[in-house]
Amino acid sequence: MNNFSVAPLLSGFGWDEAWAAEFTPLTEAGLTPARIARVDRGQCEVVLADPESGELRTVRADSRRVLDPDPVNNPCTGDWTAVDLAAEPMATLAALLPRRTAIVRKGARGRSEGQVLAANIDSVLIVVSLAAEPDLGRIERFLSLAWESGAEPLVVLTKADVVDDAEYIRSDVEQIAPGVTVLVVSAETGEGIDVLRACLGGSTALIGQSGAGKSTLTNALTGTDTMAVQRTRDRDGKGRHTTTTRELVPLPGGGVVIDTPGLREVGLFGGEGLRQAFGEIEELAEDCRFHDCGHNTEPGCAVRAALANGTLSERRWESYLKLQRENEWIASRTDARLAAARLQRWKAMTKTMRGPNSPIRR
Repeated sequence: MNNFSVAPLLSGFGWDEAWAAEFTPLTEAGLTPARIARVDRGQCEVVLADPESGELRTVRADSRRVLDPDPVNNPCTGDWTAVDLAAEPMATLAALLPRRTAIVRKGARGRSEGQVLAANIDSVLIVVSLAAEPDLGRIERFLSLAWESGAEPLVVLTKADVVDDAEYIRSDVEQIAPGVTVLVVSAETGEGIDVLRACLGGSTALIGQSGAGKSTLTNALTGTDTMAVQRTRDRDGKGRHTTTTRELVPLPGGGVVIDTPGLREVGLFGGEGLRQAFGEIEELAEDCRFHDCGHNTEPGCAVRAALANGTLSERRWESYLKLQRENEWIASRTDARLAAARLQRWKAMTKTMRGPNSPIRR
């Protein structure tokens, strides 16, 4: 790449000195740094600083070379990658840089594999529509998912123009989101958009149910009509999957947002996020008389005491227990899947060793 520097052009997409240092050996191999903006089957769109024109451009690249048996390790929107622009018949992804953060949920339909929704993000916007009564339990799920990513969560209550009690609802949501900023906005009237924009920096991913207003919010933040939007149903405020793939869109003045499809299933894939989302319960547990308290009938249980005096609500406690059980289940399923994979590899290796040219005999 001669003396051409990608830093000035890619800095708005999150490129920094640490990424540059990580990429050094790949630069020496003649590869070009790029950020994945969209993923399709076997291919993806990447944004890179073109050494020929000295400008940013979007390139379609073959991603099959870096595919991995574990879906979590496959290319995802937001990943930084090394691109071989000289490959034929089209540019090819040669390597993925290790992720700093990633939103990972449990795979759909009961599978124990994880699914990455967005990578290398600094904040996660949990988008909740006020057109229907917010489901506090679902918001707690999203918060656990966001904390687990390693990024900073922020709850955005959209469509404030359709309700009269937005601030009251915000107060309820703040009670279940300790340490998290909760904003009320309306893309229709512009209410709260400037405040939200001021809260953003670097790379931001939007997650939420269909019809929550993620694509409309993306358009409001970018000042464009990049993302297609559809009307929600009047009877329940729900919408269709307007966004069908994860897409990275640049923000004016630097930074990017990643719009994601609406999530019907919000399965967790880890435990640390759950502990952060329910931080007050973890703090209560530390005051229990016994360090291994099961919070049932043990004497001196601080959790039971909080439930008795109303400091901790039964709804929140049940939500915590439910998500905890799901985490334990997915952990056991994941362990079983990995054990089965190891056994399969061992059988294949043993079969090879016992071939006709092997010194091992039956």
